[in-house]
Amino acid sequence: MDGTEKRASVKGMTGLKALYHKELADHLKSKRFLIILLLIGSTSFASLYGAVSGLGDAADSNFLFLKLYTSGGSSIPSFMSFIALLGPVIGLALGFDAVNSERAGGTLNRLVSQPIYRDSIIIGKFLAGTAVIAAIIYSMGIALGALGVIVTGLKPSGEEVWRVLIFLTFTVIYVAFWLALAILFSVVCRHSATSALATIALWIFFAIFMSLVSSIIANAVYPIDNQYNAMVNSMNNYTLELGLNRISPYYLYSEAVSTIMNPSVRSVNIVTMDQLVGAVSGYLSLGQSLLLVWPHLTGLAALMLIAFGGSYIGFMRQEVRAN
Repeated sequence: MDGTEKRASVKGMTGLKALYHKELADHLKSKRFLIILLLIGSTSFASLYGAVSGLGDAADSNFLFLKLYTSGGSSIPSFMSFIALLGPVIGLALGFDAVNSERAGGTLNRLVSQPIYRDSIIIGKFLAGTAVIAAIIYSMGIALGALGVIVTGLKPSGEEVWRVLIFLTFTVIYVAFWLALAILFSVVCRHSATSALATIALWIFFAIFMSLVSSIIANAVYPIDNQYNAMVNSMNNYTLELGLNRISPYYLYSEAVSTIMNPSVRSVNIVTMDQLVGAVSGYLSLGQSLLLVWPHLTGLAALMLIAFGGSYIGFMRQEVRAN
């Protein structure tokens, strides 16, 4: 690498660092960040109350510390359920106007006129948003566990702590996917309201309607409307419905974290009677649970990179100064 290339590399890193700090400061100083923090904090503590109130029924079971995250009260969902449903709101709120609001306000023209590489803008926005997501998720998850230990007196084992940290890491990647998707729509759409509605529509579809669509398609391809069809097509019907559901990031994330946070889950696919013959009941180790959900982690990371790659390419191809 000659002197010119070294200076270009230093210039690129300096510009990216400056933009990252600018975006991070903008997020942390905004009222939007405070609202997100209050929303996630209130739901987290509500789920902790529900988990503690129902913990007495599971006093004789193993991995009680994990139940602070996976169990809820009679009318209060668990922290894991809350974060699976509301996590996309964090990414949406941080990214839906990342580009189009600056374009509408005229600040994007001034930003690209600075002596920095243009790709540093979109990369800095994504990295800053991901850092805020990680800070929120890890702080709330650790705070919930610490309060649970104080209230209940539970002593978590090392494996339980590792499972919680892996669960929080999965959550960061999951929410970062929605951030990347929101940034993509902010690049494609000229108005912030349009990009927000597009991201919300996809969130609602994947969270609520994807399972219905998967069931309809599976029943149409492999009908089980009578006893004979049920006997012949049940396996294919279930396999097709499961495969279609796994297109949804919501289902992919929920299945992965349920496996990590519940060591009694021994398979993420259908288990036949032949496979049950000779099987020894028990809990999976952390390593075995990770082997089950490794494809899920890879899939979520791939979806996140694809969404960010789309926003990167779209932003680099746009003529900013003409807008």
